[in-house]
Amino acid sequence: MRQAKRRRGGGATSSHDERQGNQPGEPGDAEPDVRFTLANERTFLAWNRTALALVVAGLGIVQLLPPFPRVPWGRHALGVPLIVLGAVVSVTAYQEWRHTQKALRRSEPIPQSVLPRILVGTITGVAALSAVVLLVSAVR
Repeated sequence: MRQAKRRRGGGATSSHDERQGNQPGEPGDAEPDVRFTLANERTFLAWNRTALALVVAGLGIVQLLPPFPRVPWGRHALGVPLIVLGAVVSVTAYQEWRHTQKALRRSEPIPQSVLPRILVGTITGVAALSAVVLLVSAVR
């Protein structure tokens, strides 16, 4: 029987940049358990699905929602922050994926995510702004 060769690196979850600077055998060069690497990638992809949904929701509000009476800027005030939030979530998800992958490789504690706080703050702000736009448009 022929033994399969074990590959170091490669695949969708590792990059050349992450391996630079560490020579094989040096501390911090350990290949993490594939289950943790794949779980980290699934988390990254889930955040990107959230980011895409935010961008699409923002575009839908701006392009498809009928104008609010007496609040011509209402659609843009509600949609644009969601589009920007989608971009921020996507970029932050990538940064967190890299930091988590680095921590896994070095057997360090996993860094805490800032994404839930970003989402809560922004979505709360958009919800409050929505209430204001609706109230202003309802006043006769």
